[in-house]
Amino acid sequence: MNTFLHYFNQLDADTKVAFTHGVRIVLILIAASILQRVASRLIRTFRQFMERRDPGQQSRIQTLGRVFRYIAAVVIWLLAGMLVLGELGISVAPVLATAGVAGLAIGFGAQSLVKDYFTGFFLLLEDQIRQGDIVDLGGQSGVVEEVTLRYVRLRNFDGHVFFVPNGEIKVVKNLTRDFAQAVIKVGIAYREEVDEAFEVMKQVAKEMREDPEFGPNLPADLEIIGVDEWGDSSVNLICRLKVVPPIQQWSVRREFLKRLKAAYDARGIEIPFPHLTVYAGELKDGSAPSFNVKGLLPSQ
Repeated sequence: MNTFLHYFNQLDADTKVAFTHGVRIVLILIAASILQRVASRLIRTFRQFMERRDPGQQSRIQTLGRVFRYIAAVVIWLLAGMLVLGELGISVAPVLATAGVAGLAIGFGAQSLVKDYFTGFFLLLEDQIRQGDIVDLGGQSGVVEEVTLRYVRLRNFDGHVFFVPNGEIKVVKNLTRDFAQAVIKVGIAYREEVDEAFEVMKQVAKEMREDPEFGPNLPADLEIIGVDEWGDSSVNLICRLKVVPPIQQWSVRREFLKRLKAAYDARGIEIPFPHLTVYAGELKDGSAPSFNVKGLLPSQ
């Protein structure tokens, strides 16, 4: 140490100043590197903690972890760069002004891209969409395969893949969050007893809840909503079943309709089809002409 001080004292003033600034620059870079490593480790530890707490959110948590790690690195090295410029005697104010003008120009030129990233960040932060969800994003629907800051990738029932830019998402309709309601609408003939049809619905739902395959997905009894409308040839009834997990709602609905059809057939409850009544009209005196069906019947 004494030898170092001896040689240092022999240097001229300019060399001493340059050497001091050099040491400071090296220390700034070392400190920035250490700070980045610490920030990355903290973010990684927090990410692992959240993944253990909620394994179903692994993809979302990893994406947010990458975002925060990137932001931390940008902030740390930006501050380090400003300190280094100060040590080199370069005024930071003009650099910041130039960067502000350049950022403004880039912002105007890439508004849609910036919008995509901001929207994607809040989609992830607010947990609006998860990988594996079935969603409707303003006209495009399907299973969410990937959520990034730039886009959401969907695959629909036909296997087609859609890339929806986050900036284009106005409304998120999530069909598989927490639980779902399998809504069933059926029609019966006007001559049938509505209460009897409802009782058959309840019996079918009870059998499904006792079924080892479908029972675990049905935490509550069937909810009878009532008569939905009077159709042209049927009385339309509506009911619903609470389904957990929600992605099973379509399977439950299809199975319920299948069993209900068999139950209605067994009880003789008519499931109507459209009917057409042909009216030949009548004369002013009230008499009706004979209806000529010649040519309408198949030849014998």
